[in-house]
Amino acid sequence: MSDADTTFRLIYRSHSTIPKESRQTVLANIFDVARSNNKKAGITGALLVTDHWFAQALEGDEATVTALYQRISEDTRHDQVAIVESGTVDVRAFSRWSMAQVSKSGRADIPLHDVGGRIHSAAGRPLTAGESAMLKQMRNVIGADAV
Repeated sequence: MSDADTTFRLIYRSHSTIPKESRQTVLANIFDVARSNNKKAGITGALLVTDHWFAQALEGDEATVTALYQRISEDTRHDQVAIVESGTVDVRAFSRWSMAQVSKSGRADIPLHDVGGRIHSAAGRPLTAGESAMLKQMRNVIGADAV
């Protein structure tokens, strides 16, 4: 596998500093900007959101992902930012998502829902094994594995 064929994945967690009363508006803005910018940059991923914590997976070119993480880590809308895992992977777990928002219970704006203990898209398309495994790992990182 050549360098051009590898994908870099970085997963971090952080503590939200967004006040509850403005959370919905702020998060909507974050996702609008992230989806547009990520698509242009070739980055895919998901952001897990709970009342107080974020866990995010970013996938793409290593330099691009690392630069994005640096900007994200300096954002004042969260603190206690820490990398949980980073490295090259053979395939993207979130290849279809420029940035999905997922709640602690598996609800997402994709949207997703729990069916018999497994997260599925509301459109009936089940998550891939990679998507499901990564979302479970992200929920575990912040103690939000409610599914």
